Amino acid sequence: MAGVAGKFVKSGLLRVQSNGIIQQSHLSTLRELSAGKKAGLVVVGSLIGGAAGLAYTLDQSVKASGLDLHAPHFPWSHNGIFSSLDHASIRRGYEVYKQVCSACHSMKYLAYRNLIDVSHTEDEAKEEAAAIQVTDGPNEEGLMFQRPGKLSDRFPSPYTNEEAARNANNGALPPDLTYITAARHGGEDYLFSLLTGYTDPPGGITLRDGLYYNPYFPGGAIGMAQALYNELIEYSDGTPATASQMAKDVAIFLKWAAEPEHDDRKKMALKALMLFSFLISVAYYWKRHKWSVVKTRKIVYKPKSE
Repeated sequence: MAGVAGKFVKSGLLRVQSNGIIQQSHLSTLRELSAGKKAGLVVVGSLIGGAAGLAYTLDQSVKASGLDLHAPHFPWSHNGIFSSLDHASIRRGYEVYKQVCSACHSMKYLAYRNLIDVSHTEDEAKEEAAAIQVTDGPNEEGLMFQRPGKLSDRFPSPYTNEEAARNANNGALPPDLTYITAARHGGEDYLFSLLTGYTDPPGGITLRDGLYYNPYFPGGAIGMAQALYNELIEYSDGTPATASQMAKDVAIFLKWAAEPEHDDRKKMALKALMLFSFLISVAYYWKRHKWSVVKTRKIVYKPKSE
């Protein structure tokens, strides 16, 4: 394409006049082209634009993105520029995960110490950790043994290995939930919609045994049955455990698990904004102080009198 354009333009950067003076010429010499060459450039440009548009159209036509139902955007309380996560909801979301989700899904990158000063006190986190049994060892006799969990232990996995997980779920592997909001398009919007979006399949769609219909899941057929129902659990703070409330709480809990630095990042941004506002004011005053003499200076040329 560059060769075609160069053939039509044929322009140079420098032009030597007859008197030997070198003068810089214009980069564009379209005004010097004949009508035929201008028409040729228009045709070449139209062909390039048309080819690009055709390639984009063909690329979009083979995608099945129009068949997926995208999750709507919900007004989460942490969506504000300087809004923090709801830590009471994080605690309730942990209860939902512990009593419902942990039966199938792991969170192997999260340890009990991460709960301290976020949703639990240190004593409460120790109590949560002590409620599990961890295989440790070997001991002095060379044998493995079971011990109560510690703060440094990670959340236990419901299955010993991937094959056992697939065997218990009709061949489907339940994903680890530690970074699920960062790994799915829509984040917590998608999770909330998925957990509350189970419905009967529409006419003409037949699902095989072991699959359930959820329009927010890619393809519509999901191997996980509906997990949340009204009053399925009882919250420790007395909040009514409706299905939508549990879906909201566990979505916020998983949002925190994927971004534990969420609140600290926004707090640091607020501090940086306050600091830089002060520094900009000081820099502006210093600039005016240093340059005011130079900018208001008047230079007058006085020829030497004979």
